[in-house]
Amino acid sequence: MTWQSVEELQQFLTEKVFHHSGAPRKAAGRALGTLVEIITFYLLKSWGLEHSVLIERRLPEYANSAISHNVEFTLHPKETLESNTLIENNGTSITPRKILSKLSSDITLEQNKIKSGNLVSATGLLKNSCVICESANHIYAASLNSCNQKHYSIGVQRLAPHPFAVVECKRVGIEEGVGRGPQTIVKAKQGAYVARTISSLQRVRTPDGKILGIFCHPNGRIIDKPYSLFLREIIQSNDPVLLKDFRLSVGVVSNHGNWFTSEDHNKEIKVLAQSYDWLLFLTDEGLVSFISNLILGKSEENRLVKNAFLASYAKTGEKKPKNRFTKTEIDLQAHWVLCDYFKKNIRTIERWFNVIAQERRTLSELRNDLYLLVSKDWKTIHNDRR
Repeated sequence: MTWQSVEELQQFLTEKVFHHSGAPRKAAGRALGTLVEIITFYLLKSWGLEHSVLIERRLPEYANSAISHNVEFTLHPKETLESNTLIENNGTSITPRKILSKLSSDITLEQNKIKSGNLVSATGLLKNSCVICESANHIYAASLNSCNQKHYSIGVQRLAPHPFAVVECKRVGIEEGVGRGPQTIVKAKQGAYVARTISSLQRVRTPDGKILGIFCHPNGRIIDKPYSLFLREIIQSNDPVLLKDFRLSVGVVSNHGNWFTSEDHNKEIKVLAQSYDWLLFLTDEGLVSFISNLILGKSEENRLVKNAFLASYAKTGEKKPKNRFTKTEIDLQAHWVLCDYFKKNIRTIERWFNVIAQERRTLSELRNDLYLLVSKDWKTIHNDRR
């Protein structure tokens, strides 16, 4: 079975998958939004950036810590502490305390701030980007490398609390019978506001419609240059003053009738495109391919993903189950299927995205920008006293 658009696919999910729900179309729409987030996370993971990623962290505005915003993905400077810690697979949960007890690194100062979430639960639920403990200066996160019947192999990274990039997903649905709802533009403006307030590189529009990048130097001097040129200069720079509070903003949007397409921009996309440093459009073809190949397919591997997906949604009158298919927590067997799928099909998956902001550049250039940022000497940058 094939679908020409995500709208057709949502209708299919409404009628065939979520028909038992109290609000089947709304449930299908929320599920599609979750899938966009999952695709984004596993794209970052396939690029080798997983160990820098934290999920659903609060991020303060630039020079205004009184206001912070919850963002879906933040990318942080990292230092690998333990690349292959082995923990016995005895059917019990892999807790932060259990991981910390196996580390050779001395992080006793953070012991009083141990987190409660398990990396792997006894029921086979994996927590991506699992924070095990943190202090004001460091965040310790664990990730699962592999597992077998005897052991889990776990990596632990020490992350700086100040991210160098944020990635957010925006997908807004409309109810049946409603042409356009106010919710769509409100959510677009919320995303745009966050993108504009988290970085030391600010945007100003000139009377002729051009966008300037404005940077306030600690010595009081204001520097202004064309925004796109200034952005490139900072990413390629090693200047601690420019980089210290810089945040690259990346948005991912997907179509649902009211977003139109990557070529036909409506108001919501225009608002986001002028606010994010990079705006990516996840095509209908990409989202449909993901669902067709991994959730609605007939293979044994597809069954593992489909079961995790369906297990997350309750029938009418039933208690809501523990979600087993999100960017944050995911069924372990489904996780391995996704890892394998993205590894084998990464070039095809990258073609699912069209670049809107930075339209003359490519997804591989965004990947290279992130590689440039993650490889910088952030310890020196953040310790710079100028």
